[in-house]
Amino acid sequence: MTRGRRLDAYHFYEDDWDSYEQLREAFEWDVPDRFNMATYLCDRWADDKSRVALFAEDASGTEETYTFWQLRNVTNRLANYLRAQGVEEGDRVGVNAPQRPETVFAHLAAWKLGAMSVPLSTLFGPDAIEYRLHDCDAVAAVVDESNIENVREARESLPNLETTLTVGDVTPDGAAGEAAFWDAIEDHSREFDTVETDAEDDAILIYTSGTTGDPKGVRHAQRLILGHLPLFVTTFGNMDLQEGDVFWTPAEWAWIASLFDVVMPALYYGKPVVAYNGGQFDPAAAFRLIERYGVSNFFAPPTALRMMMQVDDTDRFDVGTLRTIASGGESLGQSIVDWAQETFGDTAVHEGYGQTEANMLVGDCTALTEFREGYIGRAGPGHEVAIVDPETAEPTVETGETGEIAVRYEDNPVCFVEYWNKPGKTSGKVRNGWLLTEDLGRMDEDGYVAFVGRKDDVIISAGYRIGPEEVEDSVAGHESVADAAVIGVPDAERGEVPKAFVVLTADAEPSDDLRESIRQHVRDRLAKYEYPREIEVVDELPKTATGKVRRASLRNREER
Repeated sequence: MTRGRRLDAYHFYEDDWDSYEQLREAFEWDVPDRFNMATYLCDRWADDKSRVALFAEDASGTEETYTFWQLRNVTNRLANYLRAQGVEEGDRVGVNAPQRPETVFAHLAAWKLGAMSVPLSTLFGPDAIEYRLHDCDAVAAVVDESNIENVREARESLPNLETTLTVGDVTPDGAAGEAAFWDAIEDHSREFDTVETDAEDDAILIYTSGTTGDPKGVRHAQRLILGHLPLFVTTFGNMDLQEGDVFWTPAEWAWIASLFDVVMPALYYGKPVVAYNGGQFDPAAAFRLIERYGVSNFFAPPTALRMMMQVDDTDRFDVGTLRTIASGGESLGQSIVDWAQETFGDTAVHEGYGQTEANMLVGDCTALTEFREGYIGRAGPGHEVAIVDPETAEPTVETGETGEIAVRYEDNPVCFVEYWNKPGKTSGKVRNGWLLTEDLGRMDEDGYVAFVGRKDDVIISAGYRIGPEEVEDSVAGHESVADAAVIGVPDAERGEVPKAFVVLTADAEPSDDLRESIRQHVRDRLAKYEYPREIEVVDELPKTATGKVRRASLRNREER
């Protein structure tokens, strides 16, 4: 594989622009026919042995630094090990680890092999893990100590998962090819020829929650990273990428919004990323990390920023390196913008918008265009975004009127290829040449987009997307629950939280202990963020003639 030529299209920040309109009109995608993300994110920087790729720290304060040269050596050893275990081009490799260097190593090594990486949250319980690894037929996985027991339980139903590499304080049990990460790769060569992949070849499979049915695997090609670069430069960099920049997000590295908003684009430009494996988000620790590593570009959901607003005596931290704060996932709010500028100084605060199927579509860029309260920004360079009729998928919605946010699908490298093994879902997502986001919004005469709300029942809680049906199935699996329905209800800190309406079995009586038992049942089986914060016992659930729960009726009931 070649070292990867410089793609000048994505260095437009080095030029002078009179306006955002001029930039958008001039920008053209450059997608090489032969393209592998690992080459551009790692190997092309690796000859400079001093260039830092990762600053890593854990909860105990242990610190590590990895250069791009070391990044290449480790990922080559890992790729050689996985190949020796039988992992082939096109195979799926699960990555179930938090913010730590091994998470990046696993993705890059999979791509070097021409395999697909499958990011998985360490908050997933055994049911959530088993479904995803079974659905994609994964043959290998890299698993952190924090979730190894759940993976071991799930592995009993995954006969094709023949290789498991453990990370952290874990004693491998020897089952299903389980071995310690660093011991396993130690004797393998640091020389590896990255597979020659096309830009359209598979690279990553990210599962997303939907309104109905099981989570869907979103299939992305190697070209995915290129589709993220324009908005990374405008919204996350504010047209100013500098030699000493350092990027960090407290968001878990299991989602497209962390991996491809921050981690992978920063590596593409040869910039270091902070990997902080410190457990649950600590707002005071966030200030310390920004100071400790000289973070210049910070991405956090509004929930995290609101928590940071509650920290007293922030003057004790030297956070003057911070130039840009990007956020998304829920409404930002003017109060956060005002606080950030008071706390960090001359810091640009931007909102960005996207989703797993088509990320980094719309955002602010105050270096070239004004900030407008109540709007999430304008379409990024290269993206044709429109408000379409939710029923016909035609761009006939009048300026200022509400419709469905959509992006032109063809020839846009950020758009997904398809849903894994779900062609019917794919055809419903892409219609008339538009990828439909299932989000409602409106656009003003200058192209600023305002987010109105979800078209479906997906719950957005602290930036996490929660499909109500998966939670309903888990709640209904409790021995005392006969039926269940889940909706999102407002929450001051997290934006929304799941609330469950449950019909109990004949022998069960409502109590606080029972409610907590139901919550714990969901915590143990799904992701920790998915459990219902509120539980209301009802005699019956509103349903359609065909037996489907009418969640809209429950939402109307809550509003009353």
